[in-house]
Amino acid sequence: MLSRRSLLQRSASFGLTALGVGAQRAWADTLQIGEAAPVAVLHTLDGLTLSTAEMRGEVVILAFWATWCDPCRQELPLLSRYAAAHAAQGLRVLGFCLDGPDRLDQVRAVADTLAFPVGLLPSAWFGAYGRIWRIPVSFVIDRAGRLSDNGWKDAHPAWTEQRLERVVGPLLKASP
Repeated sequence: MLSRRSLLQRSASFGLTALGVGAQRAWADTLQIGEAAPVAVLHTLDGLTLSTAEMRGEVVILAFWATWCDPCRQELPLLSRYAAAHAAQGLRVLGFCLDGPDRLDQVRAVADTLAFPVGLLPSAWFGAYGRIWRIPVSFVIDRAGRLSDNGWKDAHPAWTEQRLERVVGPLLKASP
């Protein structure tokens, strides 16, 4: 016999699956611009563990991508150049790759061209950021650890030079 809790969990799970994008919008609504950003932890391909909780005073971009995603592959070099150019101003980019461990060689080949750390996302669910269902998608955290840009709310989430300057530029100019 299933407990009440088990039944509720199964119902909630079915509901999220049935709602699809609608459920993702609910996740997006829990992320509030100007509020504390949920902590994100990246386990890099090099064996490091990086946490946004330890990056206060820096501007952080959480970038979700995959090797098989053409728009992702187009934006990664731009994001890498921007990260390298603005590292001295306190910009950190963390790259979360959705590829599975069976594609580690392909992920490493891409990661080796980037100026920011990369790790494999162990699951499509990423805590309070929800299920990563659309890529590329990114989230920006300001120097005070607040969510500054909610990628779920961006109609055109891929980075361009103009979008980086509009979204990230002012954060880099703000004093730490």
